[in-house]
Amino acid sequence: MKALTYAGPQQISFTEVPDPILPGRDGAVIRVTAAGICGSDLHIYAGHGFTDGTGYTIGHEAVGEIVELGPEVKGFTIGDRVLASASVGCDRCSQCKTGIVAACERHPLPIDACYGLGGSLAGTQAELLAVPHAEGNLVRLPDAVSDEAAVVLTDNAPTAWYGARRARIAAGDTVVVIGLGPVGLMAVQSAFAMGAARVLGVDLVGERRKHAAELGAEPIESDDPKAAIRDMLGDGADVAIEAVGADATIKLAISAVGHRGRVSVVGVSQNRAFPFHMQLAQVKELEFHIGLCSIQYELPALLRLTAAGRLDPEAVVSHQLPMSDGSSAYRMFADRADGVSKVVLDPRR
Repeated sequence: MKALTYAGPQQISFTEVPDPILPGRDGAVIRVTAAGICGSDLHIYAGHGFTDGTGYTIGHEAVGEIVELGPEVKGFTIGDRVLASASVGCDRCSQCKTGIVAACERHPLPIDACYGLGGSLAGTQAELLAVPHAEGNLVRLPDAVSDEAAVVLTDNAPTAWYGARRARIAAGDTVVVIGLGPVGLMAVQSAFAMGAARVLGVDLVGERRKHAAELGAEPIESDDPKAAIRDMLGDGADVAIEAVGADATIKLAISAVGHRGRVSVVGVSQNRAFPFHMQLAQVKELEFHIGLCSIQYELPALLRLTAAGRLDPEAVVSHQLPMSDGSSAYRMFADRADGVSKVVLDPRR
């Protein structure tokens, strides 16, 4: 089959790889109809992945159709249209049975709990995808949810919702979203869905600020977002959602909230020694939340909200491209070129 593989820093190859085999009696294989490029894929693209190897299939967002099922799988049939959750659990331990797959007792390492991080689980940017423990890691899609929306629901939308939920956004709150890529744009939507009165959006890229404004956010146009937030909100926001993972943006999130403010970090940080300003946090009575989203836990509510028109994940999709253009798609996404937000790849082209 054709797939995108990691060939080295800033090198993505469109090449032939072996077809997947059924991953056990409780597994499935799906024919991928749409796959997404996620911001966290850029860590691998930049050469900062979880393994030093090359040649593995990348990506962790996929929608498709079941073409093979293990004999122990219940609740699914061949031909079902499904999304594959980016977070992968064992479907057996006490944590996975409640949907908290990020705390899976059998897959404690990230490389074993997400597609496309190395050789453990082949990635989703391919014609076919092997899905282990299918009952817990596949979700049947309603007809009302498009493939493009479903790709966003595999990871970006649940991550944003998780961040907003952890921040306990309440009716009338003011919220600052820092980083207006796909996760940040879904955080804007999530904040409004939870009752936020105002949402401010911060990003270096003007096209992304414009996109956030189209979703109802107030874009921060100043070169000094910290001062601009203070000018607009006085003491600061009730909530800041950080969707980048950089030291500077996490610090901005902490400074953006006022007394008893809540900060929720969903951007992926690889810093093992972040310089946390404990005195400022103590004086502010700051709440600081950071974690990894368990997609399975968040999806039921998000599917209902999407089907009802309360959330519009498809609105963050900016480009739909053939998978054969994967190398240039990664370059465009990394360079934030051409107004890029969410890129959805079609493995059939």
